[in-house]
Amino acid sequence: MFKVRTLNQISPLGLARFDAKRFQVGADIEDADAIMLRSFKMHDMPLPARLKAVGRAGAGVNNIPVAALSQRGVPVFNAPGANANAVKELVVAGLLIAARNLRGAWEFAATLKGSDAEISRAVEAGKKAYAGFELPGRVLGVVGLGAIGRLVAHAGLSLGMRVIGFDPELTVEGAWQLSAEVQKAASVAALLREADFVSFHVPLVDATRHMINAETVGLLKPTATVLNFAREGVVDDNALVAALDAGRLHAYLCDFPTNRVKNHPKVVALPHLGASTQEAEDNCAIMVAEELRDFLENGNIRNAVNFPEVVVAREGVCRLVVANANVPNMVGQISTSMARAGLNIHNLVNKSRGDLAYTLVDLDSALPDAVYDEIATIPGVMSARRIST
Repeated sequence: MFKVRTLNQISPLGLARFDAKRFQVGADIEDADAIMLRSFKMHDMPLPARLKAVGRAGAGVNNIPVAALSQRGVPVFNAPGANANAVKELVVAGLLIAARNLRGAWEFAATLKGSDAEISRAVEAGKKAYAGFELPGRVLGVVGLGAIGRLVAHAGLSLGMRVIGFDPELTVEGAWQLSAEVQKAASVAALLREADFVSFHVPLVDATRHMINAETVGLLKPTATVLNFAREGVVDDNALVAALDAGRLHAYLCDFPTNRVKNHPKVVALPHLGASTQEAEDNCAIMVAEELRDFLENGNIRNAVNFPEVVVAREGVCRLVVANANVPNMVGQISTSMARAGLNIHNLVNKSRGDLAYTLVDLDSALPDAVYDEIATIPGVMSARRIST
């Protein structure tokens, strides 16, 4: 029986994907085969010795020690696209809040006092201060054209906006799903110069940290609005507040309140609501539960952030899965060990991703302990596991 530990409250619809006959699931499990979580910060927690996989019921994995897990041969799964619609809808709300100055208008209306007639007169006298503008014809810049970015781009087109996008890592599949009406920017700088609104949809890595900073904020129009519903750290709060205070930026909307921005009159900071819909939580939990189950039961990898995708139908009597360093002759050493033992390989797949590789072998007979031990101790092998039918 596989043991799955939950570090956050996970949607019951996702947990229901684990067959109770084969999986024990709970928050109090110690020596777990897999961990499933949402926002729990794993960096300082001890990792179970038998840990085989980690699943994040969401997209970002900054709260997970991916590098340390990779060195142990542990794939980290996530749920790309499962919360995309929820985030897109929040971005659309942000566009409208900024364009119509709704924060200031709401606060103005809430402070009105007197009789209804007096309030009505105050409204007519004061509403001019909150006049906004409409979205058709405005330029929406989208940085990052993954599942969320593409939906945001298409929503902008639906609102009559001109949309430009930038993503140096846009996949062929992603490009197929992107409307031809989305114009491609040559660089982030080129996008910032044109945009009336710029929305970020990128992971937080070295290349994306402080994409809006003291230098790049100067590329934006003084009437522009920045939206960050991606990750805290993509925007340098100090540089952005300085631009707002100097009148060189219209507004900032984000999902990451900090002391620097949360009370600023030109900022709307929300409490990390991007994926906080029941539908998104259900979708993420279901996707990750199915990924973990398929990996534990069949050794298949899909939507891992650190290992290549390897999905192969089960054939043969025994399956061996090996996480290994991406070095020469690894497959040769594995197959040689099997050949010396007279084992017939029914199917073998090896794929790599950067410094890591994953080898999956289906055999027509059981894998003896001695051969398994020999393979598990090959230099560069980080983890190995036998799966029987």
